[in-house]
Order: sequence, then C-alpha cells, then structure tokens
Amino acid sequence: MTGAKAAPRVAVIGGGPGGLYAAALLKRLDPTREITVWERNAPEDTFGFGVVLSDETLGGIEHADPVVYAAMQREFVRWDDIDIVHRGHRSTSGGHGFAALGRKRLLQILHERCRDLGVELRFRTEAPPAADLSRAYDLVIAADGVHSATRTAHAEAFGPHIEEHRCRYIWLAADFAFDAFRFEIAETGAGVMQLHGYPYSDSASTVIVEMREEVWQAAGFEGLDEHESVERCAKLFADALDGRPLRSNNSAWIRFRTVVNDRWSHGNTVLIGDAAHTAHFSIGSGTKLAVEDALALAACLQEQPTIERALHAYEEERRPVVTSTQRAARASLEWFEELKRYVDQPPRQFAFNLLTRSRRVTHDNLRLRDPEFTADVEREFGCPPDTPPMFTPYKIGALTLRNRVVVSPMDMYSAVDGVPGDFHLVHLGARALGGAGLVMTEMVCVSPEGRITPGCAGLWTPEQAAAWTRIAEFVHQQAPGTALGLQLGHSGRKGSTKLMWEGIDEPLDEGNWPLSAPSPLPYKANSQTPHELTRDGLTEIREQFAAAAWRAARCGFDLLELHCAHGYLLSSFLSPLTNHRTDAYGGPLENRLRYPLEVFDAVRAIWPADRPMTVRISATDWAEGGNGGDEAVEIARAFAAHGADAIDVSTGQVVAEEQPAYGRSYQTPYADRIRQETGLPVIAVGAISSWDDVNSLILAGRTDLCALARPHLYDPHWTLHAAAEQGYTGPGISWPLPYRAGSRRPQTGRTDAPKPRLTLG
Repeated sequence: MTGAKAAPRVAVIGGGPGGLYAAALLKRLDPTREITVWERNAPEDTFGFGVVLSDETLGGIEHADPVVYAAMQREFVRWDDIDIVHRGHRSTSGGHGFAALGRKRLLQILHERCRDLGVELRFRTEAPPAADLSRAYDLVIAADGVHSATRTAHAEAFGPHIEEHRCRYIWLAADFAFDAFRFEIAETGAGVMQLHGYPYSDSASTVIVEMREEVWQAAGFEGLDEHESVERCAKLFADALDGRPLRSNNSAWIRFRTVVNDRWSHGNTVLIGDAAHTAHFSIGSGTKLAVEDALALAACLQEQPTIERALHAYEEERRPVVTSTQRAARASLEWFEELKRYVDQPPRQFAFNLLTRSRRVTHDNLRLRDPEFTADVEREFGCPPDTPPMFTPYKIGALTLRNRVVVSPMDMYSAVDGVPGDFHLVHLGARALGGAGLVMTEMVCVSPEGRITPGCAGLWTPEQAAAWTRIAEFVHQQAPGTALGLQLGHSGRKGSTKLMWEGIDEPLDEGNWPLSAPSPLPYKANSQTPHELTRDGLTEIREQFAAAAWRAARCGFDLLELHCAHGYLLSSFLSPLTNHRTDAYGGPLENRLRYPLEVFDAVRAIWPADRPMTVRISATDWAEGGNGGDEAVEIARAFAAHGADAIDVSTGQVVAEEQPAYGRSYQTPYADRIRQETGLPVIAVGAISSWDDVNSLILAGRTDLCALARPHLYDPHWTLHAAAEQGYTGPGISWPLPYRAGSRRPQTGRTDAPKPRLTLG
C-alpha cells in the first residue's frame, strides 16, 4: 500500500475520547498500523462527569465501529424533556431526544476497544514533543485539549486565537438522576447564577454551576476551597437538588476559552478536538466535535492517496461544520453571560428564549417537537389563535402594522436627477403587494451633494416629491394595509461614488461633487477628502433635512426614518473613528450625539405628530476604538428621549477597515441588547432570511419587527409565501384580489416513489 492508507506509524497525543477513538478507527481500518497513544493521567482519571451525544454523532459511530457503538448503547441514559425553572415556575419542553453516559465509562469502552485492536496505550506518560514525534512517526494526532502543548509549541504554524469569556463555571455531580435536562436560575444578592444539569446514568447527574465573574467574586467564591465551593453550590440550588449534596472531582472554577486556529495541520501533525477548536458546553458539543473529528480524519486518511492531501481534506470537510457550531455556541454562551437581561421576561417566553438562544432550535423546531409548549408560549405572547408570531399586529407610535415584517431599505441606484421613476414604482409596489407590514424606501437624499451616487433618489425638488406621491398613492390604493416608510439621509464622506455594480464605494471618474463630513477624513485611501463642516454648513444641512421631511409628509408616507448608520453623514458624527472634532460636536459621546439630535429635532418638529419616526443606527463599528454595544445603548436612549418611536438596529459600514463577524442573524444581538436594556421598540436586521427566524426572534422577545432585504429581492412576495407555507390566512396578511388564486403553494412532482424492496448488506 502507498500514501495515507499505509501510514504505518501513528502517534496520538492525548487519551481523551477524540484521541482514543481516532486511534481505534485507524487501527481497525488498517491492522498493520503501529499506533501509540500517550496520556499523562492514569486510566481511571477523568475530569467532568457525563457526556451528551447527538443522534447524528451516534449514527456515525455505529457505521464506523459497531463494537464501540454497541458498548455505548448499553450504557446510554435517554430522555426527551428540558425543564427551565425560574422564579418558581417550571416550564417543560419535550421531544428533544438526548443520549448521555458517564465520561469515565466512555473512556473505559474506548480503552478496551483500543487494547482489543492492538493500540498501545501509555498512561501516566508525557508525550514527547510533537516535533520529535513527527520525525519518528508518519502521522501525529494532537488531541491534547484546550491547553494543547502541541498548538502552543507550533503557534506560528497553527495560528491560534484564544478568547477567554466572562463567566466562571464548575463541573460537579449529584448522586441521583434528573428526570430531564434542567436549567435553573437563582437570583441572589450577588447576582444571577444558573445551574445546568442532566443525567448520565440511572443514579447520577452532571451539574454545572455558572455565573458572571463579578457575581462569582461578589458571592465570595474566590476565597473558597473546592469543598467549600461545592457545599455553597448545593445550598444555592437546594430546590433543584431536593436538598441532596453535590460532589466534585478535582473541580475548579474556570472561565471558558474559545479556541480557533487558522490552520489545523502542520507537516504531518494534525489537531483534533479541543486542541483545534472549542465550543461552549451549553450546546453539549465538546466530545461530539472531537469524535466527529476522529471519524472525518480516519475517513480522509482512507480516501486520500497521501497524508498531506488527507489532512487538507479533513480540514476542508470539518471547518465549515465547526465554524457553524462555534457560531451557535457563541450565541448560547453570550446569552448566558447576559442572562440578567432576560430574567424579567414572562416565564414561558423566558423558557422559549433560553431554548432558542443558539438559533439552532427555532420556533418551527419546537412547534414540531412540542406543539403544546409552543402554543402556550404563543398564547402568553398574545398571538391570536392559529397565528404565527410574525403575523401578530404591532403598534409603532400611532401606526398599527398588520404584521412584523419590514422590507428593509435597499438602494436601487436607479433614479435620474434624484427623481424616482417607473422602476421605483414597480420595485416598491411589488413589495407592498407582497404582504409586508411596512415597506421602506431606499435612503432618500436631502440634497444633490447628499447623494451617494448619481443614481440615488432625493427629495429636494417638487418633481421628486410628485414622483414619490405617485408611489405612495399606488401603495395605499393597491396594497391597503401596507404602510410605506421613507428613509431620509445624507451621504457625507461616502458620496460622489459609482453605482454599486460599477464599483461600490469607488469615486466617480468624472463629475464629482464636493463632500462634507464632521472631519476631513476620506472613507478609503483613494476616496475624495471631505471638507469639515462649519456652523453655517451644519445649519444648512439641518434645514435640508427639515425641508425634505416637510415634502415627505405631503407625499403621504406613513413613517419616517432618520438614517444615522453605515458611515453616512449623521453616522460619521456618532463614531469616534470618523469624528475628530474638538468643538461642541466632537469628543465624548454626548458631544458626538449633538448634531444628529439637532437634525432629529428639526425633522420631528416638521413631521406630523401622529406619524412615527424611527432612527437607524450602526450599533457597532466592527473596528477597534469605534462604537460598540455600550455606545449603541446610549445612542438609542438619546434618540428615544427626543421622540424616536423605535430604533432600527444595523451595524458597521462606518470605516473601510471594519471586520464584521458575519453569520445568520448576526446583527440581532445588538437589537436584543438595546431592547432589553432600554425597553425601546427595535427593528432587527441583518441576515434574517427565513420566516422561521422571524417567528423565533419575535416570540423570544429579541426584537419587535424584523427587516429583510435580500430575501425580498429574491422574492417580492416573501411575506405572502411565508403565510402560505405556514397555512396562515388571517388578518395579518392580505392577498391582492388578482393574486388570490395563487395563495396556495403549487403542486410539484412526486417525491414518494416506491422504495427499494431489497437492501444488500
């Protein structure tokens, strides 16, 4: 044999589940391999108590090694329910399907399997350095955990990024079996604490106690030894434990560390499990990821002709899965870090919020798993019977929206001299006919110099006002029940650029107009440098906003939004990265807010009192030294104090060097924070793409409205189709009469073809 399949000598550093399982699989696939595992601890030593595995992971184990699977199967404790206990209320959600066993027993099973196959296990023995092993062995598997010495020794090659988080936690055990996966919240004088508990045998449960660092210190845990900590935890959660004690096993209070590596292999050395990546225990992923790594690595070594190609294929296969898991784990971790934000929610909503914290469990998942629980949450929330959360009405100011869906502002770059034409009529009209509760225009500019591109729409002339009036009349006549909102803004230093498809943020080749900003800082190195606004310039632009608002009111718009995000003029006053002024409009946040608030006040004074005003903000600049979540909360509070009816929470696009953390609904946590800490209505936006996401976010209380952009470009009738797919026909949606015949999903080809009658083993 040649290549990766031969790999006659394999060294494994670390005798945890990932390393042991990798050794067993590789030996089973090729009995001629010489495989040695180094583990510095004794075989009976283990840290932690129970291990939870998903059905997906178990299926992979079953197919790869039925012997290991059968041994594990005999030990499993299975349960379906999750209990959330908070302020004396116990909410139970069923249908979740967990399998767990003791970590010590899992290691014993893997030890036995390795010995039976002929793997050499060296306990109580430090592994030689990976660099030495890589010269003596064909393959080195570093499964040496979160504190991996291999990763540290070759940090330049692996490129590790390690982040320590804000909670302390301790792994303990109880000598009885919980009858469900249990989350219990304790509100103490020191702060909020939580218990995560689950059974791992008929007579034992894992218990994890977790709390913020400052709560841990205030509660006095810092000065306690292990025994004292265990006793204190048992007293704090005496109700959950029914007065029974807890026990430890070299348990210590630790802070979770997220590990990410730029690369997982270096020469013939490869990282697996926690050495390569970690994901917070609250989604039960550590052992799962390590075992799945071992499965994928073994398969790639079997399939690829060389070790180099096998290690590349392994990382290519696993990295997207791990990245997705880490994203979900971070969402879960941060939810528990910010637990105090949610403790005042109604009990069922709190439970739903906890269950959907990682965004992997959703409203639709729960509706299928436990329809009774989900119906109770919906009823407590105020959903009318048979009404998905997204189709519950919402009142913003004096305006009642028939549903919670917003067509987000999207620049079309298709106006001529600022005049919206037939394209805009069709574009906005189609989305209004598509069922959303609120349809927003693109950013409408207050002056020729306030445009982003020559194709941007405006509202500084009577001709532009007449064109917008035509669009508003169409929406109100042909799509009754749909509200139309205008977003008003000024490009600032990001103006005088090409149309998006000709070169986004690239300056015009000719025909440029002068730019203005709080400070003379170009957006990019090749961008035009704006002039710093004087007092006269500030007054002139403020009056341009007021004049545009006067026209907007007469056009018939139902809502006006002031654009203070994405690095445009008002946004650039808010960020310290773009506002370097030393006068009353620069410096501390109070000063940086001054001009945007002056503009808001001028617009609010003109805009009819019975029509709502919202403000879009960038809740983080995604750049060091810029605004972040703390500033976003204060900015939101300031606008609300001046009369804003809701905050539209976007992020970024303030500086070109930003580094956003993209992902599904990645901006929603900022809206959630503003809503929880200020009580203000919020609009969430950013990679919200499914009606299930919309239902989940609204029912969990993380937002009041959801704004979607690209999904409405893909499907102008996204909201109508969301109703059809959920079987909803109530007042939260209205099919235009000419479209009513299409209100049921069209039939498709057969998918129920006869199944094969024979399966060959």
